[in-house]
Amino acid sequence: MKSAAAAVVVVFLLFAQVHGQMRSGVKRCLCQGPGLNMVRLQRVEKIEVYPAGPSCENVEIVVTFKNGAGQKCLNPDSQFAQNYIKKAVQKRSIQ
Repeated sequence: MKSAAAAVVVVFLLFAQVHGQMRSGVKRCLCQGPGLNMVRLQRVEKIEVYPAGPSCENVEIVVTFKNGAGQKCLNPDSQFAQNYIKKAVQKRSIQ
């Protein structure tokens, strides 16, 4: 009887479709909305650029302000952001 129960369990396991943890399409983007079009660089402590990936399909630019003034998102399509990224890439390629 025990072998019959074990066989039934094995059959169920073979036919069951086991999936990993299914994601319900929830994106985990840091930025909600379009973001700021420009910031004063004197107030900026650091700027982080997050490329599009599996958790968020958008390029995200997060600006951290000095003196604990918080973080804001920068609009990656703005002219200011495009110029900043271009200058950062040029500066990095020179080093």
